[in-house]
Amino acid sequence: MSFPQTFVEKFLSKKSGQKNLKAGSIVTVEPDHLLTHDNTAAIIGKISPELEEYGIVNKNLPLIVIDHIVPASTSKSAQNHKKIREFVEKHGVKNFYDAGNGVCHQVVLEKGYALPGKLIVGSDSHTCSYGAMNVFSTGIDRTEAACLLLTGKLWLKIPETIKINLTGSLKEGVYAKDLILTIVGELTSSGASYKFLEFHGGESLSISERFTLANMAVEMDGKGGVFPCDQTTKKYLEETCDISSSEYEELWADEDAEYYEEYNFDLDKVVPMLAKPHKPDNVIPIEEYKEDLLFDQFFLGTCTNGRLDDLKIAAEILEGKKIKKGCRMIVAPASKSILKKAMSEGYIEILLEAGAIITPPGCGPCLGGHMGVLAPEEKCLSTANRNFKGRMGCKESEIYLASPATVACSALYGKLVDPRKVLDN
Repeated sequence: MSFPQTFVEKFLSKKSGQKNLKAGSIVTVEPDHLLTHDNTAAIIGKISPELEEYGIVNKNLPLIVIDHIVPASTSKSAQNHKKIREFVEKHGVKNFYDAGNGVCHQVVLEKGYALPGKLIVGSDSHTCSYGAMNVFSTGIDRTEAACLLLTGKLWLKIPETIKINLTGSLKEGVYAKDLILTIVGELTSSGASYKFLEFHGGESLSISERFTLANMAVEMDGKGGVFPCDQTTKKYLEETCDISSSEYEELWADEDAEYYEEYNFDLDKVVPMLAKPHKPDNVIPIEEYKEDLLFDQFFLGTCTNGRLDDLKIAAEILEGKKIKKGCRMIVAPASKSILKKAMSEGYIEILLEAGAIITPPGCGPCLGGHMGVLAPEEKCLSTANRNFKGRMGCKESEIYLASPATVACSALYGKLVDPRKVLDN
């Protein structure tokens, strides 16, 4: 007997060659791609003898992007990159993107790997981002990634699903980052443990905005988050990736599927939000923060908010102005493609004139690995997805999370500012 299924129940039933599976079932699947980045060297180090004897199971399976420490900051990171390049050459890996191409998740999106109906796993927790494209994507650990390189197979437990209903439209000065911080604050950092988020509604949201939401599903301890494949998805694939609808297979939940929980969010009521140290769910509406909150550094970038629309927002706010004296602003475009477009649109020149520092496309500042490490007692206002203690390289510093508009507006004054007050002037 058939029964209504959630997206993930339907998807993993199909991928495992079975029918009508429910949450809690164990399946064996063959992912379409395995994403790894600078940690590729550590992963292949776990299975060096097996690689010598058997090689990798499928040369098209790996997606390898060097992005976390670029350019290499030490001889150790340089050696790490060297090992990856040698592995790629020796085993004929087809999908390799060397340092400078950008953040792995943005590269996967732009290069057309994240297609509706695909199953992508990665040794990075934010692999869940591709759910913005109607993809089942989730993070796995390094040992699982190593085994997958050799066998091409992986077992998964079908997670239960939380339904997120989105209605209305975001107001001026309010952005997708504010929405996802609102959702994280409501569900909490453990509220989606081994659950999958299904986003319903939100037709007004762009692919970039959906990417921001799906990206932070893991900040609620979720396995992933997914949007339906609609006209926005199809238009992006056709115009950005030159991929027609005949090249992928969309899938969505049944209307009467059963959910673990259900939440409703009215986008019209979302306001600019701030996540205080040291958890993404430690949120407060900016308008309710009454004290002056001074910052030393402002950071715009990452797989969450380093796309062209984010740079455009900041450039429009900072045009003809200067960031507060004594502060610094770091801008890391999410990909080489975004950097080139931002240059052609004049955004980079505006940001440079305002006093920002532009870094090569990559992850460095976000994880505290390179080009943006904080000093003890410093505070940073960031568009990243995490504000854990020590995340930006120093356990005695503090990280606050906000939208690109909040970061840019606040950089003008060196302190927390509600972007609506600046944009209204």
